[in-house]
Formats: sequence, structure tokens, C-alpha cells
Amino acid sequence: MSGAPDSASAPLARAGGGSRDEEFSAYLHARRAALLRTAYLLTGDAHLAEDIVQTSLAKLYLAWDRVRDHGQLDPYVRRIMVNETTSWWRRAWRRREHSTDRLPDTEGYHDRYDDGLGADLWAAVHTLPPRARAVVVLRYYEQLTEAETAAELGISVGTVKSQCSRALAALRDRVPAHHDPRPPATTRSEEER
Repeated sequence: MSGAPDSASAPLARAGGGSRDEEFSAYLHARRAALLRTAYLLTGDAHLAEDIVQTSLAKLYLAWDRVRDHGQLDPYVRRIMVNETTSWWRRAWRRREHSTDRLPDTEGYHDRYDDGLGADLWAAVHTLPPRARAVVVLRYYEQLTEAETAAELGISVGTVKSQCSRALAALRDRVPAHHDPRPPATTRSEEER
């Protein structure tokens, strides 16, 4: 997926004649919604996702002149978002609980191909540790290959495979039974009938 620039960022690679601000604004306008969805899936919190995207885009803007291939901005920004999410989890203040009397508005952050199981599935994904969650989101939501996921996260392909395997096993245990696509296990007495 990240091997070839997508249609939203491809014009930036060809334009080259625009000013820095115009090019950045075009990228921001084209990719902000997709980046917000990815950040939401990484964090599980709509407000934190907006903060992560804003910080990531600010860092991208500062590094805009150093980015060689503007057609490959998405992997660069995703890497910043994963690093920002990891930093956020490491902060001591993150461990404090915040009470609220209403749930955050999460409309607009769900993938448009949601078949009704998405909310339960992503609730289970958010129970994974941050690194495992990042692997699952990049591998299955962003549809990156194992090698691309490893490059995004700065880890080995073997680590991607093992984290993915453990995360999927944990998800199989955590997804409610009525969403499990596998047929229910039959007992020996049921088979004899």
C-alpha cells in the first residue's frame, strides 16, 4: 500500500512548483480525515487522536523541506503518529483516571466499511498494549506488509510476526462469542448423536 503514492498524495509529488505552505495545505486537506481515523484506532480516544494528528502534522511541517519524496508522506506521518502515541502512553500523567458524565463523540472516526461489528472489534483492539495495537492497526487496517510495518515501527519483521500472532490470539479470547466467526466447538457426545 505504501509502495506507490496514493491518489491523494500523488499530486504533491508532481507539483513541486507550489510554495511550502501551499503544498502542506494541500496534503493536510487531502489526508487529515484518514490520519484522524488511524490515530483514533491507535489511541481509542477521539480527543487524543486529534492531539496526536495535530502534533504529528506540526512535526511534518517543520521537517517539510527535509522530506525528499513528498509522494511518500503517509508512511512518514504514520511513523510520527505511532511514536507520539507511544510517548503518550509512557507519560506518568497518562495513568491518571479522568471521569466524565458523557461519552466522547466518536462519529466520523469509524471506517466506512463497518459491518456492524467494528465497535466491538475496536473495543477489543484497544485492550492490547500500545505496541501490539500499533502492529495490528498498521498491518490490518492500513494493510501494510510485514516488512512495511516493521519499517514503520523500527522493529524486525520477526517482531512484527510474533506481536501480531500474540495480539490475534488475545483478540480471539476477548471478542464476544456472538462475534466469533468460527463455528462453536462440538463435544464428543454431540458428534455421536
